[in-house]
Order: sequence, then structure tokens, then C-alpha cells
Amino acid sequence: MKATEFKCQVKSNRMLTPTVFELTFETEQPLEFTAGQFVSVIVPGAGPKGRDLRRAYSIASSPEIRPIELCVKLVEDGPGTNYLYSLHDGSEFRGVAPYGDFVYRTHSAKNACFIATGTGIAPFRSMAFSTQYKEAPPSKAFCWLGVRTESELMYVDEFNNIPNLEFVPMLSRPDKPWSGFTGRVTDYMKALPSSFPWLETEYYLCGNGEMITEVKAILADHGVPKEHIHQEKYY
Repeated sequence: MKATEFKCQVKSNRMLTPTVFELTFETEQPLEFTAGQFVSVIVPGAGPKGRDLRRAYSIASSPEIRPIELCVKLVEDGPGTNYLYSLHDGSEFRGVAPYGDFVYRTHSAKNACFIATGTGIAPFRSMAFSTQYKEAPPSKAFCWLGVRTESELMYVDEFNNIPNLEFVPMLSRPDKPWSGFTGRVTDYMKALPSSFPWLETEYYLCGNGEMITEVKAILADHGVPKEHIHQEKYY
């Protein structure tokens, strides 16, 4: 599918956590995309000498769902996130889509492991609720989400209700009593039992670049082939 510029109309804008909001929108012409792809949002006049900027945001909804949903981290002084945050029901913006080859490709005979930090969970939500995934699910699925505090967790109930998927949210800095795993995603991986099916699994990594680098090193130590690792870095 060739990327095309679309006029987008906002349908809703709501906070998911104290620092993440969900923006939903419809497009003037039908937008077809594959689960895991992203939209390049045009931020008017935010660049040098008043030029437009473009910022990429993973689509958090499945290709079959409308309106389309974005899951966006509100970053102080971030031109893209603050522009989207300022929009409301009925506002219009321009976007170019679809982009990206970070898409679901695991054969149903293998396992799939989704590893995310923060809003890196967005493309995995799109994948796990897509018709493509539902019609040919993996043998077993895992989803590991790392955030700092419990208030930053997203989509917990949704992932807990996906058949044959083991969802593990983890906190690196819990600010109140927490019964789940405490530590980073990499700490969790290092504590996995020897029976974990490292070589029978394909891995999808999305989020903080440092996390992705560390996870790839752990996977390499367990002999996971590079072709079984797919990544999307957020900076």
C-alpha cells in the first residue's frame, strides 16, 4: 500500500493515563493499513523558519476498526504530541499513511512474544486485535509491558482477555503496593525459567531504544536468530 496524504477529522481526545492520551480520527478517503504500521502526522509551522514538521505515531487500533486510534505520550516541548493534544472533536489535521514494515508475520506453528515499554504497546494492540492475527494466531503468545508506575499501565483488561496470550505488566518504580513483577523488562527476561521456549518464539520489540538494545543482547545470548526478532524503536 502506497503512503498517501489524508485529511483527518478528530472524533475524540481523552487521557488514558496521566501522561498518555488517545486520539481517534476518521479520514476523508478510506485508509487501508496493516496492523503495526504508523501514521506520519504533519505538524504545521513547527519546523525551522515556519516549515511543517512530520512526526510518526503507531496506530493502536486494528485495521478493521473505525475510528482509527492513536496512543500518544504527552512530551513537554514535543511539537507533535502537543499539537495533537490541542485537537478536539471536529478538529482537522493532515497525515501521511501507511508507513512501516513492523507488521505481524509469525506462523501459527510458532510462538509470538510482544515486548514493549510505554506507548510501544500500541502496535501490539493493533496486531492482537486484527483479523490477520485472529484467523491464524500463534501457538502461544506473550506480551510484556514495562512502565514506571501503575498509573501508566494501558489496555490491561483488553490484553488479559485475549485468548492464549499471557500478559505480564511490570513496574520499574512502583509508588504504592504492587503485587505484580517489579523491575524492567530485561530483569523479567533474565528471571525466566529454563523451560521458556526461546528458540520456538518470534519476538516483536517496540519502545525505548535502550530497552531494545538490551533485549536483543539477551535474545542473542539464548541463541535466538536475528531473523526471529522484529523491532520498532521510539526515541
